[in-house]
Amino acid sequence: MKFGKVDNPEAIDFTIPKTHKDTLALLDNFEKPEKPSVYVGCAKWNRADLKGFYPRGTKDELEYYSKQFNSIELNATFYRNFPAQQFEKWRSKTPDNFKFFPKLGQEISHWKRLNGVEEVVNSYLYNFSNLQEKLGTIFLQMHANFGPKNFNALQNFVESWPKETPLAVEVRHKDWFVDKAVAEDFFQLLEEHNIANVIVDTAGRRDMMHMRLTNNEAFIRYVGANHPTDYDRLNDWINKLKEWVDAGLKNIHFFIHQNLEKESPLLASHFIKKFNSELKLDLLLPNNNDSQTTQIDLF
Repeated sequence: MKFGKVDNPEAIDFTIPKTHKDTLALLDNFEKPEKPSVYVGCAKWNRADLKGFYPRGTKDELEYYSKQFNSIELNATFYRNFPAQQFEKWRSKTPDNFKFFPKLGQEISHWKRLNGVEEVVNSYLYNFSNLQEKLGTIFLQMHANFGPKNFNALQNFVESWPKETPLAVEVRHKDWFVDKAVAEDFFQLLEEHNIANVIVDTAGRRDMMHMRLTNNEAFIRYVGANHPTDYDRLNDWINKLKEWVDAGLKNIHFFIHQNLEKESPLLASHFIKKFNSELKLDLLLPNNNDSQTTQIDLF
């Protein structure tokens, strides 16, 4: 993932901001869960991106990937609307506890910019539905030039979204976060409709670390910089998520990207192992084959 990439990550202040006061007020409405529901994964499963992750001789990448992680942020659906049969096939290949978190297509978010998209949205929703119980939260990522002047289009889309289908929204235009009044209108829109507010942790866009949850779901897209600080940043996230779980957070969906994606499985393994230890969880811990474990030397 190139979004927010910088040439000098060592110069960036990666300190996680304090939790937004309205996040704490929101979570106060919920009882602390005995155990949170946690899904951690990468953004892709193909061998070309995750070099060194698959053992030699692996025939089916998704089958292997889904035995190492319990979820995938399915970015492929941003570029094309796969037919229902493809989702049925993916569902049949994966374990019972595996979930897909697919992105809505660029035709909806980037080309039509949420205008006149009812037919294509319904097509995506039908195709996604063939994942059945393995369908996680769907997410909508808007173009970076989609600013607050388009608020009405976003509001209409959110209000027409089927209430029974979990959705997360990511906006990237800086004006959503600069003006407190604009930010508040956006946050309230999502909160009123029980839609998750995506948090993006990437070097060049620290403004997207708004730390504002709008429902009982933390949907986090973490972008490493292929730099030793990546591990410290993940450790900080574990502390933050523990704080939120203690406050009442139940659902954690954490997806790990890299500027060079081949490092993503290593970072995810580190995160899962430490998260299991800190929160007394039993998340599946990926195997690190010999070729993968050497990847850390590439930093």
